[in-house]
Amino acid sequence: MSQPERYDALVLGSGEGGKYLAWHLARTGRRVAVIERRWIGGSCPNVNCLPSKNVIWSAKVADLVRHAGQFGSIIGPPTIDMAKVRQRKRDMVEGLIDMHLRNYKASGTELVMGEGKLISPLTLEVRLNAGGTRLLTADRIFLNIGTKAAIPDIPGLATAKPLTNIEALELDRVPVHLLVLGGGYVGLELAQAYRRFGSRVTVIERAPRLAGREDADVGEEVQRFLGLEGIATVLSAEALHVEGQSGEQVRVVVRTPAGEQTVEGSDLLVAAGRVPNTADIGLEAAGVALDARGYIKVNDRLETTAPGVWAIGECAGSPQFTHVSYDDFRIIRDNLAGGSRTTKDRLVPYCMFTDPPLARVGLSEIEAQRQGIAVRVGKLPTSAVLRTRTLDERQGFLKVLVAAADDRILGFVMIGAEAGEVLAAVQTAMLANLPYTVLRDAILTHPTMSEGLGALFSNVPPRLA
Repeated sequence: MSQPERYDALVLGSGEGGKYLAWHLARTGRRVAVIERRWIGGSCPNVNCLPSKNVIWSAKVADLVRHAGQFGSIIGPPTIDMAKVRQRKRDMVEGLIDMHLRNYKASGTELVMGEGKLISPLTLEVRLNAGGTRLLTADRIFLNIGTKAAIPDIPGLATAKPLTNIEALELDRVPVHLLVLGGGYVGLELAQAYRRFGSRVTVIERAPRLAGREDADVGEEVQRFLGLEGIATVLSAEALHVEGQSGEQVRVVVRTPAGEQTVEGSDLLVAAGRVPNTADIGLEAAGVALDARGYIKVNDRLETTAPGVWAIGECAGSPQFTHVSYDDFRIIRDNLAGGSRTTKDRLVPYCMFTDPPLARVGLSEIEAQRQGIAVRVGKLPTSAVLRTRTLDERQGFLKVLVAAADDRILGFVMIGAEAGEVLAAVQTAMLANLPYTVLRDAILTHPTMSEGLGALFSNVPPRLA
C-alpha cells in the first residue's frame, strides 16, 4: 500500500460546519482537504433547506395569483409549469455551488470528490469519483457526514419507491394525489407547497396531531390552516403496509382508532425523520463510538471517543438545523485556539416554513411541565396585530412563557406572517437576559408584525405576591 498523503486536517463531508472549519483552518496556513462524495457545500444548498424554500416560494406565488382578485388584480387561474419551478430551483443551486467553489479556491482548501472511509485512526481511504483511490492522513479529522431521510421498515414501502425530500424537489409534474407519510416540518412544508401547485394532498401521521413536538394548541392551529387549503389528514395512523408504485398508483393501509383503512394516491412522499450517515465508513477502525441511535458519541466540546477526531452537525446528534451546524464550527474553531466553548445550554431557534410560518425558541408549555418549571403564559391572536389587516394574513397566534418567580422569558412561539423575523427579537432579549417588561414597554415600529410583541407581553399575568 502506498504511503498516505499528509495533511494538517481532514474534513469528511462538506456540510455547513465542516466547510467553514476547513476554510478557516486553511486560511490560517494549514494544509486542509475536504472529502465530499456528491453535494458540494452539503445538503442545505443542494437538496434541503434552500432548495425547499425556493420551491415553497414558487408555491406561495401560485397561491397569491390564485387569490389576486381579493387584492384588486383581476387575472385568470394560474397554470403551473413544474419544469420551470424546478429550473428556478436548479439555477439557484448552481449559483450556490459556484459560490462554494470560489470559497474553496480563495481559502486554499482542497476539495476531494469521492467516498471517504476510515481505515485506521486518522487515516482515510478515498475512492475518487473520477476513478482511483487516495490515502490521506492528518493530525486532526472532523466528521461532518450528516443524515439522510429515514425509510421506515414498513412492508412494501421501500419497493414502492417513495419520494423523499430530494426527489420531491426534482418533480417536473404536479402529482394528482400526493400522500405524505409524516406530519413533521418537512412533510408539512412540502404538503402545502404541492397543494398550492394543484395536487390533492393527504398527510398520514402516527401521532394524534401534526407538528408533534409542539404544544397541542400549536398543532391544532397548523392542522386548521392546512385544512382550510384542502389538505386532508389521517391522525393516530400506524402504517401497516404499502402497495403499488409511487408515481403511478400507491395505497397505504393504516390502523387508526376507528379501525383499518386504505389511503390511495398517485405519489408517496416519506417524511418520517432522518438517520445518520454513520454506517460503513470505518468508524470502528478509528475507535469512534456510536450511541444507541447510530449517532456519533461526542462530549460537549464535540470531541469523539477517538483522539484527534471531532464530529460536527447532525451526525453528532446536534439539533438538525444548518444554523446549529454553523455554531458547532464556532465551538470547535474557538476551542482549537484555546477557548472553552461548549454545546451546553444553547438557545436554538427554528422555523417551519409553511404559510403562515411557525417559529419557536426556548421552552414549550409541554417541556416546562415536564421539567417542573412554573410559568406564566401570555397569548395573542395574530389577527390582533394591525399589520395583518394590511396583508390580509390573519391566521395564527403568538405565545410567550415567562418564569413564574421572576420576569425571564423562557419560551416563545408564533404562527403568523413573518414569524421567523419576529422570533429574532425575542431570542435577542432572551440571550441578553432581559425581563419581558423591556419588550412590553418598548416603542415598536408601526405597522409591523413585531409591534405585536408589546400587546403579547402585556397579556402576561402579573407575578403572584
